[in-house]
Amino acid sequence: MDHDHTAARSIWNAARFTVGQPNGHYESWFCRANHPSRQLAFWIRYTIFNPHRCPDAAKGELWAIAFDGEDNRVTARKQEIPIHHCRFAADGLDAIIGPSRLNGSELEGSAGDIRWALEHGSSAAPLLLLPRRLYEGGFPKAKAMVGSPWARYRGEIHIGDRTWQIDDWVGSACHNWGSRHTDRYAWGQVSGFDDAPDVFLECTTAKVKLGPFWTPWVTMVVVREGDRELAINGLLRGTLAKAKFDDLTWSFRASRGSLTIDCTLTAPSDRFVGLAYANPPGGTKVCLNSKLASCRLDIREGGRSRSYTTAHRAAFELLTDEPHPRIPIVA
Repeated sequence: MDHDHTAARSIWNAARFTVGQPNGHYESWFCRANHPSRQLAFWIRYTIFNPHRCPDAAKGELWAIAFDGEDNRVTARKQEIPIHHCRFAADGLDAIIGPSRLNGSELEGSAGDIRWALEHGSSAAPLLLLPRRLYEGGFPKAKAMVGSPWARYRGEIHIGDRTWQIDDWVGSACHNWGSRHTDRYAWGQVSGFDDAPDVFLECTTAKVKLGPFWTPWVTMVVVREGDRELAINGLLRGTLAKAKFDDLTWSFRASRGSLTIDCTLTAPSDRFVGLAYANPPGGTKVCLNSKLASCRLDIREGGRSRSYTTAHRAAFELLTDEPHPRIPIVA
């Protein structure tokens, strides 16, 4: 593993939270991966929730979802732990929530009847979805990055009386934090397309409310083709992108100079699960979460065009205020 990438990963994965801080804060480290060929995926999330001006009510949360597209079954669990039973390192990835732990090489723990013991690793450099300068400023209120693109997982996950043997499943390990959730967003990620395992996609379309006013939709996209990175992620450039939503389908076109990126992500409702995300300032957001979505990515750069697809290896989330009529909130 590249030493420089390991050092950078430690810096980016360090906790921004301080126990007792009065300002509202959420922070998550999540690990997710897909089976190399079957319609199976997992998502495990270690989270801090610190409500605004109520630091005594802060808590750690463990979220776990097993997506089984072969049996048309999605199993989701959540567990809450008081903050005094949690610890989060300020100098790298080391999150402890009750008896569950996540660090730079392994994660072990449980949420309800889902238990996991996994090793993970990546030799790739961290991927920043936002321009670097925006990670230190006050806007946007929510930050997100990929600490480990193309992360590989090995170990076991137990879902009730079922056991999944995780043998070289590929996904990512990500870190996000902020003082409030983005008001509306779509987010997508592909860690290796079916026909191009060395291509990684990270993208979002989002808007926020500033007082009584809404910002325009802003689309940001970063693509890695092996070691080469293509980014259209400036705020102004993002407002010029064209994004469209049609129920559980999201598509966008973003351009910069001679580079144009078109992308479509979609999944049927039975590949989603609804989650309730408490917001530090108050209220609750609804996250529609799938890790078995399909994606088509088209890139035109000068006179060269190429396309990448995946049938069921895309991560796809939608954040809204209202539940979806066909997707129950289960955690």
